[in-house]
Amino acid sequence: MEQHNERRSLCLILHCFILSLQNVTSNHRVNDVIATEDGTQTLVGRFMYGPLDMVTLTGEKVDVYLMTQPQSGRWVHFDTEVTNSNGRVSYTIPDSKKLPVGVYPIKMVVKGDQTNTEAFLTVLPRGMECVVFSIDGSFAASVSIMGSDPKVRPGAVDVVRHWQDLGFLIIYITGRPDMQKQRVVSWLSQHNFPQGMIFFSEGLVHDPLRQKTIFLRNLMQECHIKINSAYGSMKDISVYSMLGLSPGQIYIVGRPSKKYQNQCQFLSEGYAVHLSSLQFGHRARPKKSSSVRMVLRKGSFGLSAKPDFLCKRTHLRRTMSVQQPEPPVTPNPKPERAQSQPESDKEHGGGGRGVHSVWVRGAVHRGDTTP
Repeated sequence: MEQHNERRSLCLILHCFILSLQNVTSNHRVNDVIATEDGTQTLVGRFMYGPLDMVTLTGEKVDVYLMTQPQSGRWVHFDTEVTNSNGRVSYTIPDSKKLPVGVYPIKMVVKGDQTNTEAFLTVLPRGMECVVFSIDGSFAASVSIMGSDPKVRPGAVDVVRHWQDLGFLIIYITGRPDMQKQRVVSWLSQHNFPQGMIFFSEGLVHDPLRQKTIFLRNLMQECHIKINSAYGSMKDISVYSMLGLSPGQIYIVGRPSKKYQNQCQFLSEGYAVHLSSLQFGHRARPKKSSSVRMVLRKGSFGLSAKPDFLCKRTHLRRTMSVQQPEPPVTPNPKPERAQSQPESDKEHGGGGRGVHSVWVRGAVHRGDTTP
């Protein structure tokens, strides 16, 4: 009789647990990964339910897929892993399957309920140049992007696009916990920010600035990337300075401060004026460098998938918030406009050696069935 009651109680508990899962949306995430051809290529995902990670998925099988030929849109199954007690999955690509230089979509699928999460593996050559953007306090005009769609600072999208057009790898970094990844990526997507790698802190951390410093330093040492310029708010000055960046490489959004005036460049007049200065400077002083840049077909977060996107060089309208009809192309578009200028999906050459890649998140998310 006691065993029967215990079984009945256990069944009730399991039933309640299943009902709770049905009412809680998945909050899975896979970390964007930067690696080198000859280095370790490790993919890490975490599988949770609820916006605040209320339920941890433990002991469940997860299929690991990569799109080894992004233009084909075909997912390749690499392996099946089991989540640990923290809901994490870690998969290291074996030497026989290591991927060459390029940008590869990642998808991890929970076998039980077919929920999934996606990210990117970017394999870089040594000496790759990048530009870092700290999200918090620099892109949004209000205090936090966790609010109801805070406005984007005028010209912010155009400045990021300018660096992407020059062939620099775009890295977005934030001290926010990775549980907020879906919301942050959604905000970047809504405002058509250029595609880039996004990095969060793993869970809640006591010192997010220290975590940013450690992460970027590891990228520089292990992946041999070179940070050309870095953007952020006042609190990021110490991070970039500790990485060895000069004041001329650090751009800070906000009012000038006497305390930091010799440690950075303040963008007191906004991104639009800064963009004009960048464009003039890059025309007047072409960069001569032996470092490597990537030749990317330019894309934004959340582009809708089109089967012919990579075949027909369709023009993309880049705006600060919503897409609008494309205006006639002018010979010298004014940089102070709040909206970005239209662009062709053509490839741009960088300095020295070029690495050809395709990097379009939209072709991964939509119009694709779970493998």
